[in-house]
Amino acid sequence: MNQLQNQNTQPILKMKIFNKWDIVAKGWYIACPSRELPLLKAKSLELCGQRIVIFRGEDGKVRALDAYCPHIGTDLGIGRVDGNFIRCFFHHWAFDGEGNCKDIPCEATIPEKARLQSYATEEKYDLIWIYPDAKAPEGVAEFDELKGKSIVTIHDKAFERSCHHHICMMNGIDAQHLQTVHKVDIKMELSLNENKSGTLIDFTLKGELPKTTRRERIGGKILGDKYEYCMRYADGCIGLLTTMKNVRLFPSLHMIYAYTPIEPGRTRIQPIYVAERKQGLFGWFMTRLLLFFTKLGYYALRGEDGKIYDNIRFNPNALLGIDMPLVKYMQYVNQLEPSVWSTNLTDTQ
Repeated sequence: MNQLQNQNTQPILKMKIFNKWDIVAKGWYIACPSRELPLLKAKSLELCGQRIVIFRGEDGKVRALDAYCPHIGTDLGIGRVDGNFIRCFFHHWAFDGEGNCKDIPCEATIPEKARLQSYATEEKYDLIWIYPDAKAPEGVAEFDELKGKSIVTIHDKAFERSCHHHICMMNGIDAQHLQTVHKVDIKMELSLNENKSGTLIDFTLKGELPKTTRRERIGGKILGDKYEYCMRYADGCIGLLTTMKNVRLFPSLHMIYAYTPIEPGRTRIQPIYVAERKQGLFGWFMTRLLLFFTKLGYYALRGEDGKIYDNIRFNPNALLGIDMPLVKYMQYVNQLEPSVWSTNLTDTQ
């Protein structure tokens, strides 16, 4: 990891939670696509450094537990689903979705320690999400404009970056790099809105569209005089991007970035395109067209940003006024709550 480099000449600015690989904040993390877990099937997987078993009971609900049986330590993922329980392959102990042992075939008395940590689950955007606690205070984040509406989602191919996901997530609010890297010469004004729990924060940036080039003047005729977009951050691990907000002749485009730390130095990013499901044949065509434009906008920026985030050693020691969104984001992350998946909680106490 490059955090160990240049320590004497450029010591890393250490923070409470931000950019720390040994801390996993409470939040929703992707386990797998919903289609990969049929009825009455189990699957064990590694998530944020933990071994988790997920299983779909006869009621169709997905449940998640620590994967290792408390009896001997067998991976429950090789077991079988029995009703709404999962039975260990080795000695057939049965556990419910709360992690309680409900049956031991050769023993009438169930030991007190025969239980497992359970985790909240939710199926959203055609994915199974897991929260690193038995109960989640809020569901997986949504776009305000799409709440209560039928939606269509497309999952692009997941990819990896060689830096912490907290750093990757800041890309959408780095107003300075829009001008230097992407040549988008818009002076953006920032407004913030944070929920009561502090787990969700909206960064809205807007400004006047420039008219110095022919392309910019054509864009102004189509979109109007102003441009606005919003980055909604949830739990420091999900980013919801809304572009084309309040512009002329074009509806908003919606995209989700879901981040999962794989190991120190590696982050997996799952892009998800989201659009309202419109009725009829013409509606089907328009929905797909919006999803296509969302993907097009994403790929127009991804390559240039990749060169940055695969080689960065993030160390914010000389920030400017224009970097205020980055400061606000770091403050937001540092007040999140560490989860039981963290390997070092002493520095956050």
